[in-house]
Amino acid sequence: MNLWEALQLGRRLLSQVSEEAELDAELLLRHCLKLDRAGIYRRLDEELSVAQEQCYRELVGRRLTHEPTIYILGHKEFFGLDFEVTPAAIIPRPETELLVELAIAFAQVRPHGAPLTIADIGTGCGAIAVSIAHTLPDVHVVATDHSAGALALATRNAERYRVSDRVDFRCGDLLGPLDAPIDLLVSNLPYIQTADWERMAPEIREHEPRDGLDGGRDGLRVISRFLEQAPSCLAPGGLLLAEIGDGQRKAAALLARKAFAGATIDVRADLAGRDRVLVVRT
Repeated sequence: MNLWEALQLGRRLLSQVSEEAELDAELLLRHCLKLDRAGIYRRLDEELSVAQEQCYRELVGRRLTHEPTIYILGHKEFFGLDFEVTPAAIIPRPETELLVELAIAFAQVRPHGAPLTIADIGTGCGAIAVSIAHTLPDVHVVATDHSAGALALATRNAERYRVSDRVDFRCGDLLGPLDAPIDLLVSNLPYIQTADWERMAPEIREHEPRDGLDGGRDGLRVISRFLEQAPSCLAPGGLLLAEIGDGQRKAAALLARKAFAGATIDVRADLAGRDRVLVVRT
């Protein structure tokens, strides 16, 4: 079997489970051959070795069970960085980059020389915390998660980008591990309604950690607890950024007003025009 035939076989098989069968087939073949896209298409007539064909068939077989391509590959790009990703944490999504952009913008307008402490609540694979620390060399980030497996994964990502000396990973529930006033709270906590989670594709429902996605009946069960705890941790003049789901603008803003009397509250939309980030300025 040559590379062209392998791509066509993968596309045909994966079309049963994926709307991006052609891309999935290419990514899995590239992973086995350790080639970039240009390298694959320069060698379409080349024959696969027995070991290469076996590797490819095994990966296609895994994808046919609805295992996400990202978990099979073991990495995902986020905010220009390549993160190790495993089933210990949810897969980082492009729309979450808005959260990082807003955090960086807030940090960059702070007075020079003023120390800035940032907390990433529910860090997962560490994509948010590491991206912020990688972009802002002078900040200190505390990243919390209740999952020891997720924290181990996030620690490896921090070490990969040499920011582990400025990202302090702590195991615990939400803001419980924090012990000092925080200038900037960021969080991508679960916000999907349980009924919606139950209807999701098996790639999500059967493989990604449910506790990183399912936010309860209204989607705001965990975010509500986060907002209740936040006033005691957020420093005066601080900022809170929380990713939310589309259609949760009013409910999330109401929870924020209840927790932060007198604060400025807004909701920012993503590039698709969907409600995405709750913004609270104290």
